[in-house]
Amino acid sequence: MYLKQFVRDESGCASYLVGSLRDGCCAVVDPQWNVEPYLQAAAAKGLRITQVLETHLHADHVSGARRLAEQTGAEIGIHAAADVAYPHRALHDGDVVRLGEVELRVLHTPGHRPDNISLLVTDGERATEPCAVLTGDTLFVGGVGRPDLGGAARDDATKLYESLFGKLLTLPDFVEVYPSHVGGSSCGAGLSGATSSTIGFERRYNYAAQPRSLAQFVDLVTGDLPPQPGNFETIVQKNRGLLPVSDPQGTPLTPAAVHNLLTTGGEGGEQAMVLDTRSVETFGAGHLPGAVNVPLRGPAFGVRVGWVILASAPLVLVLDRDDDLPDALNALASIGYGNVAGYLAGGVDAWRAAGQPLETLPQTSVHALRERLETDPSLLVLDVREQNEYDGRHIRGAVHVPFWALPARADELPRDRPIAVICEGGLRSSLGASLLEHAGFDQLTNVSGGMSAWLKAGYPTV
Repeated sequence: MYLKQFVRDESGCASYLVGSLRDGCCAVVDPQWNVEPYLQAAAAKGLRITQVLETHLHADHVSGARRLAEQTGAEIGIHAAADVAYPHRALHDGDVVRLGEVELRVLHTPGHRPDNISLLVTDGERATEPCAVLTGDTLFVGGVGRPDLGGAARDDATKLYESLFGKLLTLPDFVEVYPSHVGGSSCGAGLSGATSSTIGFERRYNYAAQPRSLAQFVDLVTGDLPPQPGNFETIVQKNRGLLPVSDPQGTPLTPAAVHNLLTTGGEGGEQAMVLDTRSVETFGAGHLPGAVNVPLRGPAFGVRVGWVILASAPLVLVLDRDDDLPDALNALASIGYGNVAGYLAGGVDAWRAAGQPLETLPQTSVHALRERLETDPSLLVLDVREQNEYDGRHIRGAVHVPFWALPARADELPRDRPIAVICEGGLRSSLGASLLEHAGFDQLTNVSGGMSAWLKAGYPTV
């Protein structure tokens, strides 16, 4: 048997290639939009991809299943409850997918979504007992799938309880656990950065896998849920085959063309948005007016874009380097953003050379922030972290609005006071400040190093 894991650190997504080296065939489970890594891995081992299997309809990224099937001729398998609109094999509980000596047995494990399955992996050359289970979004390393993306959260939490305690946790301790998401994903809470585990370890140390009543479990997994992935309903419909999926195009745009787009909008008159993918420091030093800053090389690029920018808005990309374009387009395609008008050729240097205006976002250290708080009572500290981070420790008097909520809640903040925006390390705060700037705020600073630097300096918190 051959089993290879692919982890996309930017989104916390995990996918798998599993098959028979003896018979030269394999399946890819939960493929990402960019299918080249699977094609290359299969070719390197002399394997034919004959099956593409989906553990569920993904809500946080656009699947590459149909792209991979088109290129390889493989059959797509997905649970019947997914109700997809493309050719596929409808899977049911107990079905078996055979790949030479390797057996993949379907366990229907709903809860995260009604169609979620797990795949019990048996290597017939070694044993008749399973050696691993691909758990989809039911059981994670350190957590479980959130139950609010497929319907009624409490009803689905009941199904999750039954899937977890009635099926997965009854497996032998030695069975390895390979989930579809790891730390950094928005599809669950408390996920570990580890990419695999065992049933025995999770049964003992996973907070959600501890013995408790159904009512206690439902309360546990439906309380304090993280924000839903941006654009998730559209992504689900794309993965179901009900909405078109396409690769965004990277057209080079002159400063004049960008100016025209920002002034007149796209072909349908929609207001264009500037997505600045450069580093926080570079963005702060000079950027296009109204640009939203989500660093391409920072964590959760696609997830954060999906939370704060409408997929229908024509996007103009600003890059550190023109050769960053393929990575940016791939990340946007994976979250269903096909409406990319193009990128600013030559970047901010070309914009400046054309005589177009630039704005800055001042960066302030935690030391300067501390001094200013002692002398300037008008200064408002805006903490844009998640609720649990804010509840843990924050600067006294800081107002809390998560960065992803700022587009809807900007009017709750004063426009006549200076605002210092802070997060844990400085990335989300730059994004939050750029969203406020886009909304017309003009007295903004970004706190470099964030709460990590504040705590390291020994400054007080509540």
